[in-house]
Amino acid sequence: MVNRIVLNETSYFGRGSRKKLAEEILNRGYRKVLLVSDQTLKDAGVTGKVTEFLDASGIVYYEFLNIKPNPTIFNVQEGLMTAQIHNVDAIVAVGGGSVIDTAKAISIVMTNPEHSDVVTLEGAVDTKNKGLPLFALPTTAGTAAEVTINYVITDEKSVKKMVCVDVHDIPVCSIIDPDLMQGMPQQLAASTGMDALTHAMEGYITKAAWLMTDMFHINAMVLIYKNLEKAANEKDNIAVEKMAYAQYIAGMGFSNVGLGIVHSMAHSLGAFFDTPHGIANAILLPHVLRYNGKACPDLFRNMGKAFGLDMNNLTDEEAVEKVVNAVQELSRKLNIPQTLREVGIPEDKLRTLAEQAINDPCTPGNPREVTVDAIEKIYREAY
Repeated sequence: MVNRIVLNETSYFGRGSRKKLAEEILNRGYRKVLLVSDQTLKDAGVTGKVTEFLDASGIVYYEFLNIKPNPTIFNVQEGLMTAQIHNVDAIVAVGGGSVIDTAKAISIVMTNPEHSDVVTLEGAVDTKNKGLPLFALPTTAGTAAEVTINYVITDEKSVKKMVCVDVHDIPVCSIIDPDLMQGMPQQLAASTGMDALTHAMEGYITKAAWLMTDMFHINAMVLIYKNLEKAANEKDNIAVEKMAYAQYIAGMGFSNVGLGIVHSMAHSLGAFFDTPHGIANAILLPHVLRYNGKACPDLFRNMGKAFGLDMNNLTDEEAVEKVVNAVQELSRKLNIPQTLREVGIPEDKLRTLAEQAINDPCTPGNPREVTVDAIEKIYREAY
């Protein structure tokens, strides 16, 4: 068995680490960059916490801010046009997963113009060239897009989320500065944190998991379970910082071994109903865990121990249920919706969602085999 790990060339961590951005750009010989962010972050002053260092260093940058949650092919092509018009030599992404995913797609098409339709980037694509150098500064503690080889773009015409996997898209430099995450609204901090927990738990039980990724995922679980509530609800400085690192650590793992049907099912919800990804994951996670527990109960015992739960003298079913209950209780404390009905999903569309989810690239990694009927049943349990 051959296992592969792909990580960033360089990453910085810690409050104020964003000041290293200009130095990294200049030392690599770049002078003109596309700044990818969103208008909300700019209006809130978050983007400015980064651009002040670009301004001070004389780095020319052109803004592209027209990105929606669950970014689309149109978003990518619009940003691509901006990059081409200004002939930039690097990209700086300041934002959450939507921003960084869009920047990744722009980066790839800039150096692989044969994929300008974006549609042909879906799946595991062997692009010819590394993307335009990308510097990523996450503003949410959840997606880990700054350290993964994955990105997700919505194809509105086909009504599906394209999961794109490409080693050429990974940022050359990532800067994880908790100062950029401190002001997240409670609901955003909660939902992106649950996304990170989903990454850690799904990555740990996925078929391709192995020794090194287990190390990442278990440590991420410990940090998230112990710090997410304080980070989201209380804005505790230490907890926010630990969440910033936890989501990155989870990304180091799942980027290299894949995920499972929580993500397959969440992708369908996002494509059809624009459901925020973290919310979709949080609702689905307990139900999928219960389904998968039959395939790997010993791994659930390990996850329970990582949470600090007493897992002694439990049957397999009790061990799985204890972990599921712990996840649900955390979600409730974060005031996250608990059912699909609460977020406006029509019950008569659950079969359609299941038919798409079964074909999602994340599905083969699920530890327990699934069918369309099984996925539909899980949707109904979550409804």
